[in-house]
Amino acid sequence: MKILPRLLLTFTFIGLLAAGLYFFEASTYPHKMQQPEEDFYTSSSLPETLSFAGEPVPLDYFDIRESLERELLVNSYFHSQTLRYLKLAPRYFAVIEPILKADTIPLDFKYLALAESGFNPRVISPAGAVGIWQFMKGTAEDYGLEVTTEVDERYNLEKATHAFCRYMKDSFGKYGNWTLVAASYNAGRRFVDRQLGIQKERNYYDLLLGEETERYVFRILALKMIMENPEVYGFRVTDEEKYPLWKTTSVNINNTIPDFALFAKEHGTNYKILKMLNPWLRESFLTNAKGKSYTIQLPDKNFRSLKN
Repeated sequence: MKILPRLLLTFTFIGLLAAGLYFFEASTYPHKMQQPEEDFYTSSSLPETLSFAGEPVPLDYFDIRESLERELLVNSYFHSQTLRYLKLAPRYFAVIEPILKADTIPLDFKYLALAESGFNPRVISPAGAVGIWQFMKGTAEDYGLEVTTEVDERYNLEKATHAFCRYMKDSFGKYGNWTLVAASYNAGRRFVDRQLGIQKERNYYDLLLGEETERYVFRILALKMIMENPEVYGFRVTDEEKYPLWKTTSVNINNTIPDFALFAKEHGTNYKILKMLNPWLRESFLTNAKGKSYTIQLPDKNFRSLKN
C-alpha cells in the first residue's frame, strides 16, 4: 500500500513537468504552436462584361468563359514573364499607340503585338515571321516594307506598325468585325475564309478552329485584362520600376556606310547601342547602291543612364 502514494506522487510530478515544458515552449516559440495557414492557388474572377476593339465578348457562354480563363491562368501565373511585360510596355506602347490612333485602328491591337512577340523586337518564329508584328516576308513586301539581306524593315517598329495598320484596314474591309480580323492575322485570311465557308458562320466565337487560333483572341484579351489592371491579378510594378523610354535623335542618310562600328564611334556611341536602336540594319555595313534615304536613330546624351 505504501507503493501507491509514491506512484501517484511520481505521475503527478511527471505531469507537472510536462505541462511546464509545454507552456515554456509555447511562450518561448509561439510560432511552433500555431497551426500553419495553407497557401492556395486560386483563379481570378472573370468580369461581367468584356470587349475587344469595342466588340462584346459573349461571356454568357460557358465555352467562352473557360477559354478566357485558360489564358488568364496561363498569364497571371507566369509571373516572371508578365512582370517583364509590365516593365517593357511603356517603351513599346509609346511608339505603337500614336500610330494606331492616327490610322484609326482600335488601341486594343497593341495587345496583339504583345501576344505575337512578347515585346522582343528581334524574335523570329519557326515559320520565318519577324519582329514585333511577326510579318512574313511576302506580306511585309506587299505592305511596303523593304526586306533584303542588309535592310529588313519588319524590325523597324515604326514602319512595321504603319504596315500593320494598312493590313488591318484591308482585313476589316473583308470581314467587317475586328475580332475576326485579329483571328485572321494569326491563321491567315485564306484559312479563315475556308472555315467561314465550311462552317457557315461569321463570328469568331462560333467557329471551330485550330488550337492556336482558337486561343489567340483569348490570349490577347487576357493580356489586355492583366496589363490594364495588374494589381487585380497580383502584380504591382511602380512607375520607377518600369523600363525608361529611349531618347534618340534621328539622322537621315542616303549614302553607303562601309562600317557601322566606325559610324557609331563617329556619332558618339558604339555598335551595340546602334544596333539596339536600329535592329532593321541587318549587316555591319550598308551598300545602298540606289542611294535610298534611311532614318537612323542615334542615342541622346547619357542614353545608358536613363531612369524613369
